[in-house]
Amino acid sequence: MDYHLLGLILSFLFNGTKVLAGYPIWWSLALGQQYSSLGSQPLLCGSIPGLVPKQLRFCRNYIEIMPSVAEGVKLGIQECQHQFRGRRWNCTTIDDSLAIFGPVLDKATRESAFVHAIASAGVAFAVTRSCAEGTSTICGCDSHHKGPPGDGWKWGGCSEDADFGVLVSREFADARENRPDARSAMNRHNNEAGRTTILDHMHLKCKCHGLSGSCEVKTCWWAQPDFRAIGDYLKDKYDSASEMVVEKHRESRGWVETLRAKYALFKPPTERDLVYYENSPNFCEPNPETGSFGTRDRTCNVTSHGIDGCDLLCCGRGHNTRTEKRKEKCHCIFHWCCYVSCQECTRVYDVHTCK
Repeated sequence: MDYHLLGLILSFLFNGTKVLAGYPIWWSLALGQQYSSLGSQPLLCGSIPGLVPKQLRFCRNYIEIMPSVAEGVKLGIQECQHQFRGRRWNCTTIDDSLAIFGPVLDKATRESAFVHAIASAGVAFAVTRSCAEGTSTICGCDSHHKGPPGDGWKWGGCSEDADFGVLVSREFADARENRPDARSAMNRHNNEAGRTTILDHMHLKCKCHGLSGSCEVKTCWWAQPDFRAIGDYLKDKYDSASEMVVEKHRESRGWVETLRAKYALFKPPTERDLVYYENSPNFCEPNPETGSFGTRDRTCNVTSHGIDGCDLLCCGRGHNTRTEKRKEKCHCIFHWCCYVSCQECTRVYDVHTCK
């Protein structure tokens, strides 16, 4: 792990400048070729600008797990780009920018809700996995098993300690979300929704033991799912996110903003649902104010009637079609024993792009 890169990530994560207020910068700087050649340097928590006292104490106490925080950021970015690859907003990142998605996430939209949820989940996931792999002396396997797993089963292996990973994620994702405004309330809710998804998807994994594969005994342990399952689940929550309205209350500490479901006839959101209170732009045309890159020249699916289809993705502007030649392996034959030989074929494909 590149500790100098990690220092940059964390310094931008906790940057308190006004232009970055509310923006999930900790999500942003784990990717990019500009950091690939940086040398490893010790990470000094006191040299990271903008840390609040709680964050500084946590960094000093858990310095060994800080590389996993950076890995979780990278995991979240990659999953965001996979989940939105066929949508008008496709999680495009901007090189050499602290606000890696541009102004898109400045507003309290569905996109912002998903970003906070998947980022919080990514950090919890990466820290949990790292602890189970034994890369740190301050965390490890979960020894708190909930009863026997079943007849002929016994606990074994290394159960992943998701509670610890969630704790780390909560400390970082929520540390600066202590303002009495609606955006902080929204961010805290969506952060927790992402972390709760990790806990909800923990499952038993088992391995058989016995003569000739008889499986007389099964050794079982708790494990996280593939992160793709977390992304799929949160993407569904994005599609069904609950629209909220902002309410102001006078309290002893001053005015406090809270969120209330906009439509009383609908079921109110639970802790597992994503929430937002501002509408998204349509992302059809480039707009530097909203951060929209538009959809011109984006590849579309001419046979799809969904958002990735040429009708919707191209916003009614139509699409262009060109042919593209690709070299692929073909006519593969298995030879005894034991190798496969293939020929190389050139195939022609139609590629459709938005006007």
